[in-house]
Amino acid sequence: MKLYLKNHTERYCVEQLQMQLFPASPSVFSETPPKDEDGAVSALSRGKTWLTATAAITYGGKTAKAARRVRADSAGVRETRRILQQSYYLAAVQLLDTTPPWGALSGVRPSKLSTKCLMEGGTRRQAEKMLQSVYFVTPQRARLCADASVRTIEAAELLSPRDVSLYIGIPFCPTRCAYCSFVSESVERFGDFLPPYLDCLIREIEHTGALLRRSGRTVRTLYIGGGTPTTLCSQQMERLLRAIRDNFDLTRCLEFTVEGGRPDTLDFDKLRVIRAGGCTRMSINPQTMDDAVLRAIGRRHTAAETVAAFEDARRAGFDDINMDLIAGLPGDTPAGFAESVRRVLELRPSNVTVHTLALKKGADLFQRRVALPAQQDVAQMLDEAAQALRAAGFSPYYLYRQKYMSGSFENVGWARPGYRGLYNIYMMEELHTILSLGAGGMNKINLPAGQLERFHNPKYPQDYIQRIDTILQQKDEIFAFLQALDEAGAG
Repeated sequence: MKLYLKNHTERYCVEQLQMQLFPASPSVFSETPPKDEDGAVSALSRGKTWLTATAAITYGGKTAKAARRVRADSAGVRETRRILQQSYYLAAVQLLDTTPPWGALSGVRPSKLSTKCLMEGGTRRQAEKMLQSVYFVTPQRARLCADASVRTIEAAELLSPRDVSLYIGIPFCPTRCAYCSFVSESVERFGDFLPPYLDCLIREIEHTGALLRRSGRTVRTLYIGGGTPTTLCSQQMERLLRAIRDNFDLTRCLEFTVEGGRPDTLDFDKLRVIRAGGCTRMSINPQTMDDAVLRAIGRRHTAAETVAAFEDARRAGFDDINMDLIAGLPGDTPAGFAESVRRVLELRPSNVTVHTLALKKGADLFQRRVALPAQQDVAQMLDEAAQALRAAGFSPYYLYRQKYMSGSFENVGWARPGYRGLYNIYMMEELHTILSLGAGGMNKINLPAGQLERFHNPKYPQDYIQRIDTILQQKDEIFAFLQALDEAGAG
């Protein structure tokens, strides 16, 4: 589906919306207006009083048009992008069979808008109304956003100016799941890299720990993710956790999570080691409680093994346990997903994260063109899960979206009262600096004006191992950058 821009260059915001609203028609940027074919023209015109955005979209033999405007003397970049998106959405919705759940929003962090409203003194109701009236978000999604933003405000109040969060990445898995596009290596093929990778990671932990001590910064949350961190054997996990305890002051750490990921990497001994190592929050992620669906996505465990892993985690002393589910997996149905939700709730976890399948080009499911549940079925899965979770006393505490999600829906973290995943909030809402260690990590440094400075670690374990000296030098640069920010603030 062609996209032509007239009198403006704001390609990204319009193109992302087109990809979201017309996912079955690949978006192609065009230097000329489309003629007698599916395509869109997004135009901008400036008069003495008004800046006007118009959109004309042809799809399936029909054409629809819409326009939005803002006063020219008050139109900055944000306002310009907004009316471009609004006009495109209002034209597109005339051609679609269903109402898009997130309206004219195409970004991955919609709750940032409702959080901003609350931080500026608005009420939850005003935040919901803003999302519905300005961005055409459906009432149900607007409520999700506002609920999550309330938790964000609470989490932000726990932070001090010199606090940071830490992410430690273990980019290895027992095998690669069919839906996965993350940079992680199968232990079956790349297991020889794991011991030298751990050696290098511990070097980065020691180096970063020394920098943190000198800088006077405080670790507020710590998250070990992947891949599947529990691919490490018990001895390797114990070594990693000992290095963390020896090098980081965790006396003010509010939350220490280890992502268990796949239940087939967990046993009581390993869970006991993790708990004794200081972890306070465990994540055990079945994705589904249907054995047939597990086989369809290449998972080598059963629902019964998920239950056993959860019970082992309880015996090991974990009270705070998250469980992940994915709506839209191949072979799943609304009834089947509802049963997965029921069985997970039966275990009484503290958190349940409901993801929507995001099918990236690097995933095996994408390559094999596997049949997936229809959009209306995915919508039913998510809506019924939300109802069941609210009825069980859970409320949303964070949410985000991804490209190529089934039905352009969302991922939502749900928590029982007294629990939430603070790291998830801090990372997704970008409330403070996140330092990442390990392959694939992204260091995100918060700047005074609300912008971010990003520093990337190499994606692949092999590159990480080869470039470890450069990575340590980059950590020095990051802390020099932080020191300069401190001095600028003090001045």
